[in-house]
Amino acid sequence: METGSVFPQPLEPLGQQPPGSGAGKAAEDDGGGGKGSVDGDATSANPYAGLVSSLRAAWLSGKTRPVEYRVAQLEALGRFLDEKKEDILEATASDMGKPPFEAEFSEILLCKNELHETLNNLSDWMKDERVDRNLVRGKARERMGGRTHLPGRDGWDVGMETLVQRSTPDTVGVPQVTQLDSAFIRKDPYGVVLIIAPWNYPIHLLLVPLIGAIAAGNCVVSKPSEVAKNTERLVAEMLTCYLDNDCFAVVTAGVQETTRLLENKFDYIFYTGSPSVGKIVMAAAAKHLTPVTLELGGKNPCYVSDTCDVQNVARRVAWGRFFNAGQTCIAPDYVLCSVEMQEKLLPALRKAITDFYGPNPQESPDFGRIVGDKHFQRVQTLLHSGRVVIGGQTDEEERYIAPTVLVDLQPSDPIMQEEIFGPILPIVIVANMDEAIDFINSRERPLVVYAFSSDDKVVNQVLERTSSGGFCGNDTLMHVTLTSLPFGGIGNSGLGMYHGRFTFDTFTHHRGCLRRSMGREALNALRYPPYSQQKLGIVRAASEVKRKGTCTLL
Repeated sequence: METGSVFPQPLEPLGQQPPGSGAGKAAEDDGGGGKGSVDGDATSANPYAGLVSSLRAAWLSGKTRPVEYRVAQLEALGRFLDEKKEDILEATASDMGKPPFEAEFSEILLCKNELHETLNNLSDWMKDERVDRNLVRGKARERMGGRTHLPGRDGWDVGMETLVQRSTPDTVGVPQVTQLDSAFIRKDPYGVVLIIAPWNYPIHLLLVPLIGAIAAGNCVVSKPSEVAKNTERLVAEMLTCYLDNDCFAVVTAGVQETTRLLENKFDYIFYTGSPSVGKIVMAAAAKHLTPVTLELGGKNPCYVSDTCDVQNVARRVAWGRFFNAGQTCIAPDYVLCSVEMQEKLLPALRKAITDFYGPNPQESPDFGRIVGDKHFQRVQTLLHSGRVVIGGQTDEEERYIAPTVLVDLQPSDPIMQEEIFGPILPIVIVANMDEAIDFINSRERPLVVYAFSSDDKVVNQVLERTSSGGFCGNDTLMHVTLTSLPFGGIGNSGLGMYHGRFTFDTFTHHRGCLRRSMGREALNALRYPPYSQQKLGIVRAASEVKRKGTCTLL
């Protein structure tokens, strides 16, 4: 996924920085520890050290841990989405000409789905998770015909109490967890987390991870993208009016300020953007051994087989490619098909584009614009690859690039070397499915692989023989709408996953816990020196995990 910021390398201190680009409240103390929205104009050694410190103090106080607090903050996010809906639509339209339908669907509806899924299930997600234990009465007795045999003693003792009462420490006491103990996984928050969002879906890609971070009990620093200036201003000024500013802050920052922000120790960092910047974020996190989720991007292939409904394919591919003017990390980046399919697909794509946007897409209220001048110029340059067969018109003043289809491409062409992130769809010719799969596997692993075919075996072959963050058969984009599916990349397209329960788990430390009684010391005797083969045999029989269908004889 492309972002507007490219952090300088290496991540060395840059000295005092100019104020951030947002319109938030200034920090109230010299350390940048003001609450709510802050900009990077503090004069301390690191302008954000005070802010991070104050959030950490709030987290250590335990304020964010009760379920009632988390629910209240999540409900406040819901009010923000409801009450500022028109402001969100206006801001995204100003930033990139986002049509109201696309903005409400992607920025508001999908966010509310994530929010309601979380509120509906949070109490269950937070519960301690009980786990299996190695049981003397279960495993050991089962392996010995349901009886506990004490080597060197007469008789068979059939209960743990009898076993303990009749035995001496040197012969009895299996060193393992019993029914008297408690073993569970505690769902702990990480602490103070940082969320860095991109500009292409500036509300959705900020709030969805924020929902999970709040649900998990963390304090959060959120940094919206400075490229989507109007949305950044809205988030900085309004979001902080809904959330508890003791625990949640919005930082408006450009490249240099974000570099300084990353110098601080966070307990988790969630970044959405490009692979090149993701490496910089990961390097900064590594200095503090901070875990990260990197939601990146790449070139998502779309294989179209010779056996398919061409009109349906054209509409679904055109919608996925040109939604948000192509500025979507999971958009189909290029089509792979045979020469015969290309001949059928081109007129179908032309019809779909006309059906969607009319004879002149520039006049359509349903087609967006490129976010900025620099981004426009980059995408416009990519039009020089191959041959334009549909679209190709541009208007720099409006930052408009028509829905475009390119053919006669070579794998070495510039457009095939980077994520397009604009309304251009290249078609690459392959002889068959095997060649398409080889082409996909010869490149970095993408965020998603698409496959279209009326033959389920073809779709399954593409699924089985490729690797990607996600997969969608016979449609585009729609897999991202399911809160039940994890969303994330692999390799160059990202690290980690989120959406629904997976977002909660991403911001949760799964803490393994065992709580034992102070008494019944005889049960521990076999684990203490002096050791013997007899002790080891009992320990093995009582605690060894065996494959099903095998047994242990004493």
